[in-house]
Amino acid sequence: MSWPGVTQRRIATNGIELNIAEAGEGPLVLLVHGFPESWYSWRHQFKPLADAGYHVVAPDMRGYGKSDKPEAIEAYNQVEVVNDIVGLIPALGYETAVVIGHDWGAPTAWATALHHPDKVRAVGAMSVPFLPRSPVPPMAMLREMYKGQFFYQLYFFEPGVAEAEFEADIRTALRKFLVMAGGETDLTTLAPKAEDDDMFSSLPYPEKLPDWVSEEDLDFYEAEFKRSGMRGPLNYYRNHDLTWKMTEGAPSTISQPAFFVAGTNDGVIMMAEEALKIMPMFVTDLRINKLIPGAGHWTQQEAPEAVNETILEFLQELDG
Repeated sequence: MSWPGVTQRRIATNGIELNIAEAGEGPLVLLVHGFPESWYSWRHQFKPLADAGYHVVAPDMRGYGKSDKPEAIEAYNQVEVVNDIVGLIPALGYETAVVIGHDWGAPTAWATALHHPDKVRAVGAMSVPFLPRSPVPPMAMLREMYKGQFFYQLYFFEPGVAEAEFEADIRTALRKFLVMAGGETDLTTLAPKAEDDDMFSSLPYPEKLPDWVSEEDLDFYEAEFKRSGMRGPLNYYRNHDLTWKMTEGAPSTISQPAFFVAGTNDGVIMMAEEALKIMPMFVTDLRINKLIPGAGHWTQQEAPEAVNETILEFLQELDG
C-alpha cells in the first residue's frame, strides 16, 4: 500500500537498520509508534506536517515490519530503543529533532527528551503520560497490583505464549485488539478474565469495523506481522525490570517544550489518572495537555484531525 508523497528506505542507527517512512523537507519530526503498530499508524500525519514545512519520519521500530529484529529479548530494553531513535537524528543529517510518540512510543519519546536534551528540542506524547523512574522494580509492582487477575502485560511476559496466540490467526487477533482498545468499546462491559486466561478467546469478534480502521488497513497490518512475527514487539514488555536497572539515577524532570494528548475512552488513561494529574510537576514546559472526547487508545488513527491540529499548533508556537 503506497501513500502519495511518502517514501521508504532503510537507515543505519545504533548498530542496526530501521525501515523509515518519510515525507517533506524542513526541521525533523520523528514519529514513534507503539504496539502492535507500524510506521503506518502515522499515515494521517505525513501530509499535514510535510505541508507545514517539516521533514516527517516514522520508523518501523526494532522488531517490526521491515526493520531489523534482534533475537535477544534484552535487545528490546528502552535504553537500546531510545538509542535507535537518537541515532536517527544525525543519520538523517540533523543535530536535533522534535520527537513524538504513541503507546510504547510515548515512553520512548519521553525518555529521549529526558536523557538526550541536546538532541530533542521538543517532545510530544499520546496515550501514556510521563512518570519518573519508579522507586521499586516494575514487574514486582505489576504482579502485586494485578494479583489473581488477568493483566495483558503479565500475560505478554512469558516468551512464546502470547506469540502463539497472536500468530495462530494474526488478522483476527489484530482485529479484536484494535477494536477492543478503540473508543467505541466500553471496557467496563467486557467479561472479567481469570489470571490464567488468554488474550482473545473471550473477546467478541467485531463483525463491523469502526470508521477509523478499514479492511485495507488490516490488510497492511496483517502482512507486516506475518512478515515480522510478534516476538520482537512482545519483547518490549519483557524488559521493564532491565530498563529500570539500566536507568538508575535518571533525571526526573523534562524541561523541553512538550505536549500530551489522549482520548477520554483510552483504557491507559483510565488506569493512569493519577499519572495524568501529576505529570505537569515533572514535565515543566507542558504547553498542551488535553483529552479528545470519545477517542480510545489509537489516538492519531481514531482522531487524526484533532491530533494534527494539536501537533501543528504546538509546532507553530515552537517555530513561530
